[in-house]
Amino acid sequence: MKRTKVVDALKRTDFGKDINVKGWVRTHRSSKAVDFIALNDGSTIKNIQIVVDPTKFDADKLRSITTGACIGVAGTLVESQGAGQSVEIQGSEIEIYGLCPSDYPMQKKGQSFEYMRQYAHVRLRTNTFGAVMRIRHNMAMAIHTYFHEHGFFYFHTPLITASDAEGAGDMFQVTTLDLNNPKRTEDGKIDYSEDFFGKHTSLTVSGQLEGELGATALGQIYTFGPTFRAENSNTPRHLAEFWMIEPEVAFLEMNDLMDLEEDFIRYCVKWALDNCKDDLEFLNKMIDKGLIERLQGVLKEGFVRLPYTEGVKILEEAQKNGKKFEFPVSWGVDLASEHERYLVEEHFKRPVIMTDYPKDIKAFYMKINADDKTVQGTDVLFPQIGEIIGGSIREENYDKLLAEIKRRNIPMKDMWWYLDTRKYGSCPHGGFGLGFERLILFVTGMQNIRDVIPFPRTPKNAEF
Repeated sequence: MKRTKVVDALKRTDFGKDINVKGWVRTHRSSKAVDFIALNDGSTIKNIQIVVDPTKFDADKLRSITTGACIGVAGTLVESQGAGQSVEIQGSEIEIYGLCPSDYPMQKKGQSFEYMRQYAHVRLRTNTFGAVMRIRHNMAMAIHTYFHEHGFFYFHTPLITASDAEGAGDMFQVTTLDLNNPKRTEDGKIDYSEDFFGKHTSLTVSGQLEGELGATALGQIYTFGPTFRAENSNTPRHLAEFWMIEPEVAFLEMNDLMDLEEDFIRYCVKWALDNCKDDLEFLNKMIDKGLIERLQGVLKEGFVRLPYTEGVKILEEAQKNGKKFEFPVSWGVDLASEHERYLVEEHFKRPVIMTDYPKDIKAFYMKINADDKTVQGTDVLFPQIGEIIGGSIREENYDKLLAEIKRRNIPMKDMWWYLDTRKYGSCPHGGFGLGFERLILFVTGMQNIRDVIPFPRTPKNAEF
């Protein structure tokens, strides 16, 4: 008999029909008269209940079916008598695929997320991680659907690169050189001409620069792929390997950019509310009691659009009135998460798009305003997260961009191709970057970014 997924079995109403389900045992409760097995196959947060008459099965076989065991069950679909489910299966045959001994790490309820991270290979089978991963899939689908429906082209940028998009320098090196005995030049430096690519290369921190090339040919593109930062940041907000969505659009102006950021993120949140109801209700109950209300709140009102200078005034005023910040605020500083969250959660009580940052705290490619002090940069700030999107209008003027590169002493020998876009048919353009995992953090209510990606990569941790 063909297998039916649990998500489909729970929707059926053709009671009395034979059915076959397969999955992993969540719980097995036994008594003399009846056994109840809760079975889950990952297709939904909900388990299907298998009702077993113990007199019709071998007692040792039944006893061996413990939490975590993998089984197949054939039986009859019946209307459920108990609360919590509308259908159940009267089991007539059980096939055991894999037993699960008592040292299975995900046995008990109420384990800490820290404990579960040690067992990332099996934590995925828990209710919480099943919910998070299904939402993660749905957010990826929302992103691709949004851009496809709005005429963007999905554009693949390289993971191995010779350029540092952010000028941050925290990059993972890619090499085939013998690290114990690398060939050196006459002045004692490592000779990269012998390396696989003939030059020093790294894993990308962003697909933006190459994405700009795509936008100046295809009009509007988006990237969606892994990016890598070798920052030694052990925080609940940082990963060494994470996914980024980076749209880039030709002929874009500042207001268009903010409209795109707001429309895009609202679309994603609405998609979650429309398509992930069961998982969100579970997370709302078990992880974050205000989750669904917060998601709905994003859709209720437009985002505040706030120049950095005004934002700093609000924060300085709050400091004067006794608000304690760990990091003091003054014009010119890069705002910390606590400042961003104050503006969003306490002052405006809705998302904020902050604009016109001081040029010295933003990237070299951002278009400088007429005041020569601020740039056309935008950060979308969200409750609980702080910055969720960073974007800008890019400087399209060759001379101005070159002057900024020289002012910052950015090594440009490997970036001639980027400057070419400002030399040959340059056009105004802009875009933004969204850290995918930060979006998942917001949509799931989870507190640690390591718990919204299946196998987190962080300093001193590359397990699984």
